[in-house]
Amino acid sequence: MQCKVYCMAELLKTPLYDFHQKHGARLVPFAGYEMPVQYAGILQEHRSVRGAAGLFDVSHMGEARVTGPQAGAFLDYLACNDVSQLVPGRAVYSPLCNEAGGVVDDVIIYCVDKDNFLVVLNASNAAKDLAWLKHYARDFDCEVADESDDWALLALQGPKAFAVLEEAGFRGDIEHLRRFSLISLNARTVDFGKGELIISRTGYTGEDGVEIFCRPGDAEHIATRLLEIGAGDGLVPAGLGARDSLRLEAGYPLYGHEIEDDISPLEAGLGWTVKLQTPTDFIGKAMLKAQKQDGPPRRLIHFIVEDRRIARPGTPVLDGDFEAGTVVSGAQSPILEKPIGSALVKSNTPSENLTVDIRGNRLPITVKKPPLHQ
Repeated sequence: MQCKVYCMAELLKTPLYDFHQKHGARLVPFAGYEMPVQYAGILQEHRSVRGAAGLFDVSHMGEARVTGPQAGAFLDYLACNDVSQLVPGRAVYSPLCNEAGGVVDDVIIYCVDKDNFLVVLNASNAAKDLAWLKHYARDFDCEVADESDDWALLALQGPKAFAVLEEAGFRGDIEHLRRFSLISLNARTVDFGKGELIISRTGYTGEDGVEIFCRPGDAEHIATRLLEIGAGDGLVPAGLGARDSLRLEAGYPLYGHEIEDDISPLEAGLGWTVKLQTPTDFIGKAMLKAQKQDGPPRRLIHFIVEDRRIARPGTPVLDGDFEAGTVVSGAQSPILEKPIGSALVKSNTPSENLTVDIRGNRLPITVKKPPLHQ
């Protein structure tokens, strides 16, 4: 087995570490890894993804393989979304909840084959998630294996992403690839290394695109070839800074911000993932059912700041003279050229005439349903 990371100065490195250095990335600590926050610049990379395409290294994410006769039933018990409807080649996004209805993590569950699932975990939660999975797997006829070191993961995102893949030789493979679907390929067929590839059509930017799961030893070759092939389409390497501003514009949650152990999916605006009507029991269902009936105590809003100053996490949101909630994410929108953010506020908070208090300065905000950039 090839190892995805190695340790130096207590920080882990993905298989694309040398690639990042060759392309001038500014590396920062993130979730225990040395990761690229930017290359040419966050604003430029953000706009390239919105207008053309960007290539992200997300190999720091964790992967768990769940197999066995009761693998599907087990994942249905952990996920509040409906895993039972998955067929081979399809995927579903879901929070995993605790007994109190808070979010342990949000994951994507891929059905590779009958009784064979690949679960992608947030990097900061991978160890916790694996322990959570293995703890509950003891009650089911299934096995949980940590495959985090077996995969490198690239995200190719943007309106030109599929054009780049077609030029790379994947035309016949991807022409029928739907959203939240996946295909398994042999990399040799497209001169992309020597091992297995999994291509999935999900994403975290608000643009179309794919994730490419590959063997760690193939990652640098694949990333380099994609940049060479996609240069004419405007493909650029992109870092975590652009990834964060892109996801916030699109209204996608980030663990530790919009979702957390004490924030429920209903509070976070993820009610569409909570399948209370299904007969299957899942962890946290009773609490979420009660919260749905009574109404969640808080709700998530997204907003635009009518000023140049960014409302950072922890900034109070005011309804008149009363504190209505707290900002959980804030960034500059390169598309709007204004600060944007999200906040958890009391459920009865109106959407009009709200302000944020930035060091004693009350700045008006405009509440808007995502995507904020459209």
